[in-house]
Amino acid sequence: MATAVQRTPLQQGTWRLFEATPGLITWVVLLCPIWIPVLFGVEGAFVVAIGVLVFDVYWFCRSFLVIGGVLYTFRRMRRDMAVDWLARCRELGAAPGRPDPLALYHLSIIPTYTEPYHVLEATVQAIVDANYPAEKKLVAIITRETDKPGWKNVARLKAQFGNGLGGFYHIKDPLEAGIVIGKSAAMNFGGRWMVSELRDAGLDLTKVLCTDLDSDYRVHPQYFAWISYHHALEPLRDYVIWQPVPLFHNNIWQVPTAVRVVSGSTSQWQMFLHTRRHRLVAFSSYTCTLQFVHDVGYWDKDVIPEDSRFYWKAFFTFGQNFSVKSVWLPIYGDSPKARDYASTHANQYNQIKRWAWGITDVPYVLARLHKHPEIPLRLRIVRFLNLFLNHLSWIFLPLFLLFGASIPIWVSTDFSTTDLGNNLWWYSSLILTATTSTVIILIWVEYKLLPPPPAQWHPLWRFLVFLQYFSYPVVGLVLSVLPALEAHTRLLLGKYLEYRVTEKG
Repeated sequence: MATAVQRTPLQQGTWRLFEATPGLITWVVLLCPIWIPVLFGVEGAFVVAIGVLVFDVYWFCRSFLVIGGVLYTFRRMRRDMAVDWLARCRELGAAPGRPDPLALYHLSIIPTYTEPYHVLEATVQAIVDANYPAEKKLVAIITRETDKPGWKNVARLKAQFGNGLGGFYHIKDPLEAGIVIGKSAAMNFGGRWMVSELRDAGLDLTKVLCTDLDSDYRVHPQYFAWISYHHALEPLRDYVIWQPVPLFHNNIWQVPTAVRVVSGSTSQWQMFLHTRRHRLVAFSSYTCTLQFVHDVGYWDKDVIPEDSRFYWKAFFTFGQNFSVKSVWLPIYGDSPKARDYASTHANQYNQIKRWAWGITDVPYVLARLHKHPEIPLRLRIVRFLNLFLNHLSWIFLPLFLLFGASIPIWVSTDFSTTDLGNNLWWYSSLILTATTSTVIILIWVEYKLLPPPPAQWHPLWRFLVFLQYFSYPVVGLVLSVLPALEAHTRLLLGKYLEYRVTEKG
């Protein structure tokens, strides 16, 4: 991984220790069902068995918590999608200490590389169609300076949509020295370019709401008006990231079953996180003021997970004033889709691995926790634990639930002859089967959210396709747990990840 920071040998050694620690802990915890019985015999196997049952019960209870969160977000989204937020903005107007919502500009910065024209066209079309004054909507598309086909796409987009916007900008990224090529570096250059451009145009950066928009994401028609209304009312508006609910539904019926299951599960997990304010972080596409971007120091040039790193930079810049607030509207993204069946699954695997590479935030945060005494210690610790435990449980919990009941029996012959050893697998299976039955509610929510299946599909298949979500334990193991484990292991070994564009289509 390239880095712009020059460190002494001692600092570099300390940094590598910070980097290796998350992966080391992951493997130690992951293998605990094996090494505990080996080291401590039957007593250790009993401890593992009790741990298995405790986690099974915990997951059973947590499944209802997740369902409750998903249903709450679903209701809030349906309610807010039905409101005319532009009319609300007009009614609100300006007041002392509060801007007029309709005085706010919306700048969408879209980094792109190799995306087909039709993907970009749909993204810009959604911006143009959004229910907000055209002269207040700005679009900036980033291409590489050497990407001549990308230039042609931007020229076509400007010719097609430029008249329906307040401004259309083409940012040509020169790929500066010392960067890790990818979205974060592109957003760094694009953010700096737009700040210079809009300052020269005389715009107040606190009144320009900047959306970091993935090239395949389509904003909801009410998105800009919703944010303008709530941003104007927010007392700490200058320290807020506005996070919509990502739904990977644009091409959901065109991808294989396994990818569809991962996309649906990811969407619903994000819906759940919107009910856990202390766990909500910037994800994929989000909005804040351009002044906020400038004050934070833009996106980092030498990282892959641009969203989570931007979140942590904001936290250490603004401290307890900073927050991520929910936008109770969907933003629609594509599921990974490539030229053939195998490549599509490989794209999905690599996308999850790139998200899991957010584990690199752990050493970044560790190195800075002690440098910010102005932030309450409890807040620093809680945020850090949320970060690390979320990444750890991503891997450990599914594997422990699936295989934890079998391992102590395999490892300890003496334990396998006890009453608990004879019945552990049956107890665990009973609890997990009951837990799996709760998927029916999540299937109902997915049915309500998804566009209808293709009309040419047989009616029976259009019904049965929703049962595919029961396959998540297997699909999630291959396309979620394994790429996350690879990301942790790579960081442990210093085998840094390179950015790969997720093919969409």
